[in-house]
Amino acid sequence: MNKPIGVIDSGVGGLTVARELMRQLPNESLIYLGDTVRCPYGPRPREEVTKFTFEMVDFLLQKEIKLLVIACNTATAFTLELLRENLTIPVIGVIEPGARAAISVTESKEIGVIGTIGTIESKAYPEALHHISKDLVIYDLACPQFVPLVERDQFSDEAAFDVVENGLLPLLGHQQLDTLILGCTHYPLLHEPIQKVMGNHVEIISSGEETAREVSAILSYQEMLNESETAEKHRFYTTGSKVVFEQIANRWLDQPIEHIEEIVIDQSLDDK
Repeated sequence: MNKPIGVIDSGVGGLTVARELMRQLPNESLIYLGDTVRCPYGPRPREEVTKFTFEMVDFLLQKEIKLLVIACNTATAFTLELLRENLTIPVIGVIEPGARAAISVTESKEIGVIGTIGTIESKAYPEALHHISKDLVIYDLACPQFVPLVERDQFSDEAAFDVVENGLLPLLGHQQLDTLILGCTHYPLLHEPIQKVMGNHVEIISSGEETAREVSAILSYQEMLNESETAEKHRFYTTGSKVVFEQIANRWLDQPIEHIEEIVIDQSLDDK
């Protein structure tokens, strides 16, 4: 089926998922929408996140996507089941894949989860983890300083280490913790300072790889893989600065982006 995969995020963080989708599914085309102008979603009320998420989904549905990836943990926590109830296409979130990946590597069965305020308060990760294994010890921690750092394109600055170190301080006393879930798709862009602060004995889990694997399995099972020899070009949309988005995307993705467009969602819905 030569239709694109839709990917939504509150900003640039979902590029960490898009990168894995592009790597694992090279014959597929992506349409990515990052709501950078209203980022971060983490501190926002559930109702507002739900409204914004459905607006992004409406935009992508007009592009005739065949599958939707919610590459935002907060949006996944608040809207996954609602979207699955309302859409006729498969909808994949990033929380369950991340939980499965963490359980597969932990030896001490003590797992840390860091995320936005919304994701952590939703308790979506502890629920997903305990649904699979009841005897896990979970330490969850909100790190609201991290997303603005990434959105400002400061994730490789020297100052990023100090922000990360201060943010992770409450986890450092848990000596048996051996696995840390990056419960926000922005956080893999801070992987280096996070690993340095936590130590090499802690396995850092990003949900991107596992999410892409799940997308691949679903497309294959439902016979929706692109069978043509060439895929359409990937298309990227942002509600914020095209320049900043392009800078981050070109540094993070393994291939140059040819189509980036700056949009206003409401106008786009009216025009299209």
